[in-house]
Amino acid sequence: MFESRGFNLFMAFVCYQLLVTAYYFQYVENMEPCPLCIFQRIGVLFVGIWFLIRGIHNPLAGSKWRPTYSILGLISAILGGIVSGKHVYLQNLPEGEVPACGPALDYLVEMLPVTEVISTVLAGDGECAKVSWSFMGISMPMWVLIFFVSVAGLMIWNLYRHYRPSKHIF
Repeated sequence: MFESRGFNLFMAFVCYQLLVTAYYFQYVENMEPCPLCIFQRIGVLFVGIWFLIRGIHNPLAGSKWRPTYSILGLISAILGGIVSGKHVYLQNLPEGEVPACGPALDYLVEMLPVTEVISTVLAGDGECAKVSWSFMGISMPMWVLIFFVSVAGLMIWNLYRHYRPSKHIF
């Protein structure tokens, strides 16, 4: 079921909807995304791309492509989860420990090399510590973290199913 064409295309659609929702909050609700939010969007985009490619390709059982797509999806989910986890961590810091606000992402991209932009964004700033929206008491970055952890678990399950011994113990 978790490796079927329909499921993979559905998950690609879920990723698409997450991105549409993020842009809705940005352009309709006027909630400017912090740099960590933008990095999370990139993570969702990559997870969605792997689901879409896997859904279109629909490799047969036993194909070398099934675990390849699972590994690539797992890497994307882990990296996205790290960013989301850092964001959740910043949002839960006591007020006195929140770092000062830094420059905007577009300024960082213009002035710094890519590696420094990534390390600066991942360090976080005060802008990322604000909780401006929540649903059922859970902030947007926490929902995205739940998504990434779920996808990572699914990819690990797919890898386990692919590599498990074929002999049944029972």
